[in-house]
Amino acid sequence: MARLADYFVVVGYDLDKRGGSEGQGRILQRFPEKDWEDNPFPQGIELFCQPSGWQLVPERLPASFFVAVLTDINSERHYCACFTFWETVENPQVRRLEADEDETPELLQPAQLYAPKSLVLVSRLDHTEVFRNCLGLIYTVHVDSLNVPLETVIGNLLTCVIPIAGGSQRTITLGAGDRQVIQTPINDSLPVSGCSVAQLFRQLGIVNVLCLFCAALTEHKILFLSKSYQRLTDACRALLAIMFPLKYSFTYVPILPGKLLEVLSTPTPFIIGVNSFFRSETQELLDVIIADLDGGTVTIPECVHISLLPEPLLQHTQTVLSMVLDPELEVADYAFPPSSTQPSALRIQDKEIRAVFLWLFAQLFLGYRWCLHIIRIHPEPVIRFHKAAFLGHRGLSEDDFLMKVLDGMAFAGFVSERGAPYRTTDLFDDLIANQVERIRQEQGDPHKVMNHIKELAEHLFKNENPYPAVAMHRVQRPADSPHSRSHASQALFPQLDDVAVQLFIDHAAAKLKTAPPVVKAELKEMVPSGPPLGESKHSVLANSARRLEVVRNCINYIFDNKMLEAKKLMPAVLRALKGRAARVCLTQELNQHVLQNRAVLDDQQFDYIVRMMNCTLQDCSHIDEHGIAAALLPLVAAFCRKLGGGITQFAYSCVQEHMVWTNMQFWEAMFYSDVQNHIRALYLETEDGGAPVSSPPLQHISGFSKLAQVSALELASEQTRLWPTLTKESQQERVQKEESTVFSQAIHYANRMSYLLLPLDTSKNRLLRTTGLADVESVSNSYVTNSIAGSMAESYDTESGFEDAESSDVANSVVRFINRFVDKVCNESGVTNEHLKALHTMIPDIVQMHIETLDAVYRESKRLPPIQKPKLLRPTLLAGEEFVMDGMRVHLVSDGREEATGVMGGPPLLPAEGAIFLTTYRIIFKGMSIDPLVGEQVVTRSFPIASLTKEKKISVHIPMDQFIQEGLQLRSCTFQLMKIAFDEEVASDLAEVFRKHMHKLRYPQHVQGTFAFTVGQSAKLVVEHKTKDKNQSLKTLSKNLVKSAKRTIGRQYVTRKKYTPPTWENRSSLALTLSSTIRSSDRQTMSNVVERACCRDYQRLGLGTLSNSLTRSKNEPFRISTVNRMYTVCRSYPGLLIVPQSIPDSTIQRISRCYRQNRFPVVCWRNSRTKAVLLRSAGLHAKGVVGFFKSPNAPSAGPSQADSTSLEQEKYLQAIISSMPSYNEASGRNTLSGFTSTHMSTSGQTHRNSLLLFLIFLLFHSGKWGSIRGSGRLSAYNPDVGNRLAGKESPQANGGPAEPYFLRQQRAYLYIIGDKSQLKGGKQDSFQQWEVVPIEVFDVRQVKNSFKKLMKACVPSSPSSEPNMSFHRCLEESDWMNLLHKVLQVSVLVVELLATGSSVMVSLEDGWDVTTQVVSLVQLLSDPYYRTFDGFRLLVEKEWLSFGHRFSHRGAQTLASQSSGFTPVFLQFLDCVHQIHLQFPMEFEFSQYYLKFLAYHYVSNRFRTFLLDSDYERIELGVLYEEKGERRTPQVCKSVWDYIDRLHKKTPIFYNYMFSPEEEEVVLRPYSFISNLKVWDFYTEETLSEGPSYDWELVRGRPEGHTEDTATDRPETAAPKSQRRVVWPCYDSLSKVLPDAITKLLQDVHNLEAELGHVSEKWKDTWDKIKTTQRTETKLESRVYTLIFMCDFDCGRIVLPLRHIQNFDFVFLMILEYASVNVYLCSTIRSYEGILFKKGALLKPWKPRWFVLDKTKHQLRYYETRQDKECKGVIELAEVESVIPGTPAMGAPKNVEEKAFFDLKTTKRVYNFCAQDSQNAQLWMDSIQSCLSDA
Repeated sequence: MARLADYFVVVGYDLDKRGGSEGQGRILQRFPEKDWEDNPFPQGIELFCQPSGWQLVPERLPASFFVAVLTDINSERHYCACFTFWETVENPQVRRLEADEDETPELLQPAQLYAPKSLVLVSRLDHTEVFRNCLGLIYTVHVDSLNVPLETVIGNLLTCVIPIAGGSQRTITLGAGDRQVIQTPINDSLPVSGCSVAQLFRQLGIVNVLCLFCAALTEHKILFLSKSYQRLTDACRALLAIMFPLKYSFTYVPILPGKLLEVLSTPTPFIIGVNSFFRSETQELLDVIIADLDGGTVTIPECVHISLLPEPLLQHTQTVLSMVLDPELEVADYAFPPSSTQPSALRIQDKEIRAVFLWLFAQLFLGYRWCLHIIRIHPEPVIRFHKAAFLGHRGLSEDDFLMKVLDGMAFAGFVSERGAPYRTTDLFDDLIANQVERIRQEQGDPHKVMNHIKELAEHLFKNENPYPAVAMHRVQRPADSPHSRSHASQALFPQLDDVAVQLFIDHAAAKLKTAPPVVKAELKEMVPSGPPLGESKHSVLANSARRLEVVRNCINYIFDNKMLEAKKLMPAVLRALKGRAARVCLTQELNQHVLQNRAVLDDQQFDYIVRMMNCTLQDCSHIDEHGIAAALLPLVAAFCRKLGGGITQFAYSCVQEHMVWTNMQFWEAMFYSDVQNHIRALYLETEDGGAPVSSPPLQHISGFSKLAQVSALELASEQTRLWPTLTKESQQERVQKEESTVFSQAIHYANRMSYLLLPLDTSKNRLLRTTGLADVESVSNSYVTNSIAGSMAESYDTESGFEDAESSDVANSVVRFINRFVDKVCNESGVTNEHLKALHTMIPDIVQMHIETLDAVYRESKRLPPIQKPKLLRPTLLAGEEFVMDGMRVHLVSDGREEATGVMGGPPLLPAEGAIFLTTYRIIFKGMSIDPLVGEQVVTRSFPIASLTKEKKISVHIPMDQFIQEGLQLRSCTFQLMKIAFDEEVASDLAEVFRKHMHKLRYPQHVQGTFAFTVGQSAKLVVEHKTKDKNQSLKTLSKNLVKSAKRTIGRQYVTRKKYTPPTWENRSSLALTLSSTIRSSDRQTMSNVVERACCRDYQRLGLGTLSNSLTRSKNEPFRISTVNRMYTVCRSYPGLLIVPQSIPDSTIQRISRCYRQNRFPVVCWRNSRTKAVLLRSAGLHAKGVVGFFKSPNAPSAGPSQADSTSLEQEKYLQAIISSMPSYNEASGRNTLSGFTSTHMSTSGQTHRNSLLLFLIFLLFHSGKWGSIRGSGRLSAYNPDVGNRLAGKESPQANGGPAEPYFLRQQRAYLYIIGDKSQLKGGKQDSFQQWEVVPIEVFDVRQVKNSFKKLMKACVPSSPSSEPNMSFHRCLEESDWMNLLHKVLQVSVLVVELLATGSSVMVSLEDGWDVTTQVVSLVQLLSDPYYRTFDGFRLLVEKEWLSFGHRFSHRGAQTLASQSSGFTPVFLQFLDCVHQIHLQFPMEFEFSQYYLKFLAYHYVSNRFRTFLLDSDYERIELGVLYEEKGERRTPQVCKSVWDYIDRLHKKTPIFYNYMFSPEEEEVVLRPYSFISNLKVWDFYTEETLSEGPSYDWELVRGRPEGHTEDTATDRPETAAPKSQRRVVWPCYDSLSKVLPDAITKLLQDVHNLEAELGHVSEKWKDTWDKIKTTQRTETKLESRVYTLIFMCDFDCGRIVLPLRHIQNFDFVFLMILEYASVNVYLCSTIRSYEGILFKKGALLKPWKPRWFVLDKTKHQLRYYETRQDKECKGVIELAEVESVIPGTPAMGAPKNVEEKAFFDLKTTKRVYNFCAQDSQNAQLWMDSIQSCLSDA
């Protein structure tokens, strides 16, 4: 029984404090005045009566009613029903104005105002309608002046007592002629909701309410907004009602007063309602979900993520809710919809919605009681929930929503309240225990679910309305509306008589004391658990039965000592153990081999078992781990091996390095599980008379305690029921027994924890130091019923036990950890303080004792022979290359390339075990595959340290013998990737040292720290050299430049050999002369400069002499200027430059300032036919653009510096134009710009369109297009190149010429290719002789980003099955091919312009990236010389090195350029050359390998060629003119060109056998469309057998001879073996294993010469002779030859068959001709041949046939004629039995002597032959006999 109302309060407006903007309320009267002892008066009621603030209003408002909810300190809710009406008060403003009549009021103030007054009823019961009626009655009595004293009504109200629950009904009256019936709910555990839930869904909708529901369960902040206070209360009540059976335990304020809005900033979750009046003040809340009840919206901030219900549960719930709320939806499309589809009445619908949520919770918490651990039964049950087991069994370990719900406070309360095994039950208990099967069966049928929902709704409705038919309410209401009354007619609410009301209260209290106590018997019962949890389906299906069989077989092999079989199965087992079913299977199988808690193994068995245990624990997820680790915990202490001296080593010492052992939650769950088993056994033993029941060993995995019929909870329920019937002694005895059980388990677990926390080598504290033992939230895994503040336990948990483990020893760390564990579990399990102290005393002793045992084990284990790990293979080093760090054992893990993993066929080469080496030049991995089926195949992967682009730490998970500490992923710009995992023997600090060394080598302080400079020196020297040089170069650079340049150059020039110019000197060229006018001090410097590549090329092209203005020749249009000889005009240009003859050096210095980096236009190439020149420069500065475009609007105040510079710039360009012969010959103005046509829309676009027309004309110009030979496929070239460059569309759809007169258009003399963005806004001047072509170019950032994506596409770090991550998709997204397309497109455009006589100036960016690419490609396409070895070298030296491409900066070669990143501009150029090479394979002297070689070594830093950014920097370091005669280290080449020359003499690897240049100079025009471009195999190929093949000495030099020798010796000494071998992609070097035909023949000749003792001729000489002879001799028939080399050796005749090769007949003959060997050549592999008559089969005549006796193939073949190539028949000599003279048969040829016949007898038949004569017949018989005897 409880009071209906605890307090009645009258709250009014405080007239004394009505200053300011807001008034205040005050309590006028309260009854009773003293607080009840069991229920103190709640404070702050006056704030909640007027939540929007106490204010006076000018008009009377209608009376209002709402219920606010207050929560006290004990979490008890008080319902404050507020009835507010308005009373008149005088306006104080009016009085003041009357007193001060002088002042004129600004506003007309009313004479009367209305103040609010509230009647408040405070109760612990929630009967909203009863409260409304009672307060309304009191108000009616007052207003209508009924003859009933208000004191009587209020006294009756405060003394009314009703039952809380039980389904009874009570009629109450307050003595004013009223009557009300109050119905109490049957079960008070079920919430009462009225219609509030249905209203909430109507206001917000299904999706929004579900969102709020999930937010409340996952502890988010929720704020309701509405104009109506009662709706706020109802919405909050509804949200709590649908959360049943969970109870909300955070801040709950359905109506929050405006003065307390700062509460919304609290960090804790809440459900709060606020009036919409305060909406603006809620906008700044960033983490609050706002539900607007009036607008029907829910606003979720961006930073808030709400975890929703797991699918398909969410979908099912939405469907069922839709059927409840909108039943018409399902039949809306029916042709004949049923009539009865209206939704239920609101009160019924409310219960149906609640039933849906009850049904939802039954599915969410299905089987939760099977995961409750009962730790203590007496004196009070203590229960824990095992979250990990619940999620694991349900297969919801990864479900975010359920994880958060189980971690929440609401679920903690749920376990505390509902975990007890013996209590009263309700609807939810019945649902989850007895209707699980029904729910499962109905899942797919919404209509069956709906029927179930309606049944549940009936229960809920009946609980709330036990007597629905009763409605005997009679309550008076005011006679008329108080709002319409006159002001004077309503009296103020009177002051009530305190004494009269108190008398009522005292009288009722005395009556209660004399009344007998009401005793209601609670119907307690055992709570049913429902069906047990089963394994989740998906985890079982993930493993096939075959995999489980493999695991079982392997374990059986191990215990049967069949180690070889076990070893074969081990890789498959380790793969299978990734699945949960296989891990469970492993624990079950291992458990069968444990006898009496012990299993002794030998060393090999022990190693295998430990390996599998480690793999099992390593692959577990963070939740699943607890199930598997729990099953393994007893096993790790059972499996052991005997060491020497009677010492035993257990498996736990080898499986310690797993995070699970440092997880406090795991130990708690395990402890409570074992305690439950022992408590259960304790009571079973008591009942069974002493027969204890042992717990099943695998109960952690297979469910809880299924062995016996009685579960632990059932036992606990029974014991709780019996507890009151026991005597005090029995009760005490049971409490002591349970406490002793817990105490003994605590000791047992202290031992277990010390086993797994103390490392074998106790000097190492690695385990405890590297794992966050302290940061464990124990509370999140399970809840304890008697722990009143879980959060306190959590904060205690998070205190660090191992924060100071660094400074402490292992023992103290472990003791502290175990102490924390013991404190926690013993406090929650009710262990006495004495026992707890005893435990704290024991734990250090336990740990110390275990340490002593471990020391002995450690000592003995060190004496064991080490595990047989593969021997570390040492790599071969280059001359001068040294180890920086010796080999560290690592595993090379497979990356995203699938070739090496065996996925695409072939053996799984990776992962491989070996070592990583760091040298001064490379990072090298060398090892062997760990797959035993691969064989001993050495795996090598390496790349230059200078090419490292990215290094990051990774964690690697692969099944291995050892537990991997950490890994590294190294990515190289040579398209190599290494993912390595350090072995356990590598200390983590050593791995860190490796990284630091690697970083230091990758980014040296100065370029002199690179391998090219430090080769052959010790590291110490490098460091000293580096520091000294750094100071010198930085401090005294500008001061000593000229001096040091002279000194360096002068010293080196003296001993340098004279350079012999190549064969192009006979071309028409002008000799370079050193004029006497140059100062003698500069002459030595200049003589060095003259021999640079660019100068040699100028000489070849006939581009001027080296002279000054006094002696220059008038005939030469260009001269070689020395203005930059000291690099003062432009530091990034070479010393000698080609400029127009008429331009003095002083002008050049002024012009250079207009261009970026002072890179002014210079000539770099001239077309020998048209004399058009190619110029290069940087882009213009802003002021320089004036020279290109003369602005008509520019003010001309007078001649300025800019104007004069512009004029000089114009003169410079005009001088270039004047140099062209066509300019002098032409008559009239000759430019494209003046052309106008009806097809051109605006003059602004003229030059673009005219360029297009010009390109259309170029289509018909002669040239060589992309094919193996020029075949005239012109149609494939798209003529709208210029359009696309200029951003215009083609004039016609097909891009063809629009009208024939287009071909007659004039062209400009000079085209300037400029950057579109830079030339924006300029207008072409019609009088200029040049034309600007603005194009869009990409910047280096695009190249850098594109290259990164290209590397990830070609060498992905991990395999991906997503379609949008395929190779071709990634390649497309990288945009690399598009960049190549753009460069080639611009280059082809320039080539065309030059070929037709126009000069071109490329003026882009800073002139050292895209400009260099374009001018280099233009020269390569236009001039065949650059397609030779010498020419290409000259091209790169001139355009890339001398003209200052920033190799060091773009390659990020030093620490200073590290931040700029790697930008492969030169690689892009090489790729373009590769694309051209593919389209014109007969035009290049060098091979594709040559390009790859340069691509590799321009980033490798092995050579000095591609270091530094300009000639100026190279001179400063003294590396530009290095002495060629210097031979201090003859094996070390400083220049890549020298190395290539040296190698080219030895091997044809760089040579292109298809090189066949034509007599006339051919211009190449490659197709540049992306569809014509191919991915360069340099990006994708790999050779794991030997590593990259670009360091020739390492892969081709030494080993090749050995392999050849062994290959030739083996067939003679050993038994015959197959000559075939398997070639593995990505492992073997195909060019080495399967060389091309010519390389193979040249090698064979070389080997033969060596074998015969002849002096070997160089391969190039042999090849040149062959080609010369081939031109003079007639082309031989296309046949296949066998070459028989017959040598007069004592050892006899050598027969060497060569491979069959077609179409290269001349190769064979010429090689043999010049091989100095006696060669006998018989045509078409024929030993003897001629015409024989052969008798046909039965009844067939004799016919002449051409017979061939082939001794090699051991055959006799015959043809129709000699010329016939198709064989008509074959007689195998192996089948011939005899050859004998024959006799003429019928139909034989006439006039032939008898001896000319002979017979050939085979096993199948007899052949009859007839020769021309007897002599010929004898020769045939002898030859055949000879073949037979040889065989």
